[in-house]
Amino acid sequence: MINGADTAWLMTSSVLVLLMTLPALGFFYAGLVQAKNVLSVFIQCIAIAGMVSLLWFALGYSLAFSGSGAWLGNLDAAFLGNLTRGALHPGSGVPESVFLMFQMTFAIITPALIIGAYVERIRFSAVLLFSGLWLLTVYAPVTHWVWGGGWLATRGVLDFAGGIVVHVTAGVSALVVAWVLGPRRGFPSSVHPPHAPWMVMVGASLLWVGWFGFNAGSAIAAGADAGMTMLATHLAAATATIVWIAIEWIKYGKPSLVGAVTGTIAGLATITPASGYVGPMGAVALGLAGGIICYGAVVVVKKRFGIDDSLDVLGVHGVGGATGTLLLPFMALLGSGGLPEALHGGVLHQFGIQILGVVTVAVWSAAASYAIIKLAQASVGLRVERDEEIQGLDFASHGETAYHTGV
Repeated sequence: MINGADTAWLMTSSVLVLLMTLPALGFFYAGLVQAKNVLSVFIQCIAIAGMVSLLWFALGYSLAFSGSGAWLGNLDAAFLGNLTRGALHPGSGVPESVFLMFQMTFAIITPALIIGAYVERIRFSAVLLFSGLWLLTVYAPVTHWVWGGGWLATRGVLDFAGGIVVHVTAGVSALVVAWVLGPRRGFPSSVHPPHAPWMVMVGASLLWVGWFGFNAGSAIAAGADAGMTMLATHLAAATATIVWIAIEWIKYGKPSLVGAVTGTIAGLATITPASGYVGPMGAVALGLAGGIICYGAVVVVKKRFGIDDSLDVLGVHGVGGATGTLLLPFMALLGSGGLPEALHGGVLHQFGIQILGVVTVAVWSAAASYAIIKLAQASVGLRVERDEEIQGLDFASHGETAYHTGV
């Protein structure tokens, strides 16, 4: 029978996760770019949301969650042709329609995260082509591997809410796209600062709130697991925020707002895979680790590798998700409230499984993303013309302006 409380919570969580893309991620990324590129970020977010929703309806959900194949689902649920109003998701008390809607919001935000790697210089047609093909060739298969009963699930990999499925895939793919696309004009010596830090703060705040649906909603029930997951999520975010503030204060003498909220997102990404398996102490430890490691990763990608991952998708999301995934077996034992019984064969054995999951997904994401972005480059073109980049994508690509200074 349908469980009303669980269904209501999952419906609420679906709303919260959709809010993470529209408008939260839009505000967060738009505030970080120049004023002449604000609307291009927003339309990329809304277009990806619409396109991915239709692809999820047509093929994505079926490839991710149908069948028992090791590598990919089948087409039994294509176009949701067999979905009935009263069908329950197996092993739960929620309608299948609600579960697939919840998963759809995950499918929306994951390619949208990659926007941060290519802002201010990519063709809109390339965004659409890359995002659509990426959903079907990277996101759907990896979702099946981890959450759909595929080969990583049978190995025992643990990823409560998307450290591997969402953050590793998006982070690694973002690095590949940024590398092929090339840096923004003036990178790294004369890149413009964020045009609206207040907008970044608004977006990050909405992401923080929405993340409760992202993580606690992944319990698929309104109960003790969801409650502890919500608490762990909040504590990790709070810890990483303070860590990032402290690092900037010590290093530069002035902590920045953009740095503080970047720390928030790093903490949220780091806790995501472990959120359902750790208690409060484990969550604080993960927030501490995520804040420090992600800060270092952001510096390494841009200064050591010289890759213009413009809004730090790999450093924050990819590295954060991988960090939380790998530390999960150890943090599940830290303090009370964790679920050490979820580990397979002990801490070190589970750690090996986690490494396998992170490495294989990273390799697949990189290889598939490279093939897709090169296809986009050869077919629709990848980068806007130099004069369009100077003019700004808002007007050059979309014929609009975010800010009107005249009467």
